[in-house]
Amino acid sequence: MFGLCPPHYTHTLLSTPQHQPPGSTEPSRGPALMSRLRPLHRSASKPSCGLTLVSGLCPPHAAQASPPSDSTLVHPDSRPTQLTLLQREQGSIIATSEDFSSSEMAHTEKVEGHKENSTDYTMDGTIDIKGRPCLRSKGGRWSACSFIVVFEAFERLAYFGVAPNLILYLTNKLHQGTVESSNNVTNWLGTIMLTPILGAYIADSHLGRYWTFIFSSAIYLLGMILLSLTVTLPSLRPPACNSLNVEDCKTHTKEIQVAIFFLALYIIALGAGGTKPNISTLGADQFDIYDPKEKALKLSFFNWWTFAIFFGNLLSSTFLVYIQDNVSFSVGYIIPTVALAFSILVFFLGTPFYRHKLPSGSPITRIAQVLVAAVRKWKVPYPVDSTELYELDSEYYSKKAHYKINHSASLRFFDKAAVMIDSNSPWMLCPITQVEETKQIIKLLPVFITSIIPSVMMAQVLTLFIKQGVTLNRNIGPNFKIPSGSLSSFFTIGTLTSVAIYDRCFVPFMRKHTKNSRGITMLQRIGIGEALHIIIMIMAALIERWRLSIVKNHDLVYQKNTVPLTVFILSPQFILMGVAEMLVEVGKMEFFYDQAPEGMKSLGASIFTTSIGIGNFVSSFLLSTVARVTRGGGKSGWIENNLNASHLDYYYGFFVVLNVINFLLFLVVSKFYVYNKEGVEIDNEMKEIATVTVSK
Repeated sequence: MFGLCPPHYTHTLLSTPQHQPPGSTEPSRGPALMSRLRPLHRSASKPSCGLTLVSGLCPPHAAQASPPSDSTLVHPDSRPTQLTLLQREQGSIIATSEDFSSSEMAHTEKVEGHKENSTDYTMDGTIDIKGRPCLRSKGGRWSACSFIVVFEAFERLAYFGVAPNLILYLTNKLHQGTVESSNNVTNWLGTIMLTPILGAYIADSHLGRYWTFIFSSAIYLLGMILLSLTVTLPSLRPPACNSLNVEDCKTHTKEIQVAIFFLALYIIALGAGGTKPNISTLGADQFDIYDPKEKALKLSFFNWWTFAIFFGNLLSSTFLVYIQDNVSFSVGYIIPTVALAFSILVFFLGTPFYRHKLPSGSPITRIAQVLVAAVRKWKVPYPVDSTELYELDSEYYSKKAHYKINHSASLRFFDKAAVMIDSNSPWMLCPITQVEETKQIIKLLPVFITSIIPSVMMAQVLTLFIKQGVTLNRNIGPNFKIPSGSLSSFFTIGTLTSVAIYDRCFVPFMRKHTKNSRGITMLQRIGIGEALHIIIMIMAALIERWRLSIVKNHDLVYQKNTVPLTVFILSPQFILMGVAEMLVEVGKMEFFYDQAPEGMKSLGASIFTTSIGIGNFVSSFLLSTVARVTRGGGKSGWIENNLNASHLDYYYGFFVVLNVINFLLFLVVSKFYVYNKEGVEIDNEMKEIATVTVSK
């Protein structure tokens, strides 16, 4: 019958000790299953064994005191100790312990008669806002995520209250040309997607996800308020201009007006950089991956997260865009500002329910240390036995609520960082877990590179696709005209519909045949979306060629008249792009989060947003370069301010070729990618624990 032993004795009982590196003073290391299931929060100065239930299995010095007669487990210094019961059968108990101050726990746990309470703590090391270990019944899961999802819906209402019509504001109000306005939109979108790197760094190194999010939201709201003022105050708005020549209209615009407008936009980008990587990972943190039921709930989180995003998108691209076109940009920007303020309030109200993970230090610094140490020791030979590589003991990771990763044979060069030498500098010697974390991030880079071109395709939805729609007939009946920015609602409808069908129909169907909990692998999902991009751009090129033929037939090349062709001819490319968004972008978000090391989830989320950001900057580069190169010889280029005199069909054909090349490269990358085994090992360990039977 197992007693309650110190963590390192429990490890000895439940796992086979591994060889200890020569000269190391750390206890022997093993799989450390128990510490991974119940991270400890004991300071290094505490005794190694603070309690016992039954003597016999702990060494004599480990037993400190007998339990009181009422079976309450008490630490020698009178602090209550938390028990996590993994198995109890006929009086037999396997458990790990975690002690914390009496101010953090209002009652002591009793073994007898309180089995449900003793198993109510999360097993992933999460804590509440006051730093106490989380009770499973008091928060987390969808009770916490409901606040987060509502926040995201209204925050997206604010964000997409600006984004869909931004190119038209730049064109019609700030009097910018097609290339300049398109590039300004994609540059802003790119910045919004790159600033999460800073937000993730601050969260992981200093403030944690919750407080980084709170401060960033305040900056975000400040930017929205300033943006509303720039379109409301007459002194900050350029006067109207009806000239067909963009250069003539630019003379009416003051530099200070443009500067303040873009200042507001980039304040928004800075604030969004702190919210984007942390709100999604905070949502994922609400599900304990060591609990099978919660892990199952987490599988659909990212899909419904996307549903909330595009629900807010749909409202903004219809209701708000209509107000901006038919009432004023002033009212159209004030409403999303109020929506953002409301979303922050909703998030704040959910504070008592959130589970939090402690900041684990800068992942960028940890990665840099491995790279530097490996390079500096490139001449040092590998040890014959991989267990001689440097590693910290399991109890260290337990106290830090970190996760220990076993050594892998891939990317062996980086193992040099863990080869033991005389120096103890973190820039010369890194533990295996840190090395494996670095390997896992490096493994993501090829997928990251092949995910940039799909993001370039998404950038066209809010730029050239919208500009095409402006030239077409948008009337529905005699009295209603579809706002140009509302065309993105077709994209949103495609995403919303496909998310629901994918999650509720496709995944359950495929799960029966593939035995994969996701239905198909994450890379297969992304690959299907990338193949769909090829089809979409072929379709877009053919539709644009049709539009240009109508323009020439009606002699409208240099006329401002509407092309006699319904705007609904663009709906297939918008809708299918929404389906591709669900496959590629949601797949990327899930992939980079899932495959990032447990202590670098925020970095994984920022890798996802970085791919989108770089995609937007690449879109700007390609648009400017193609416009300049094709304009030579006195001929009209592929992209002119006048789309009727342009050749977007050629430009979309160029995208077809680019997508084919990228897709072939993606197939090679995905073929050789090996998924991290950590998640599989956790699943297997949970199954083993569930079937353990301990005899009396």
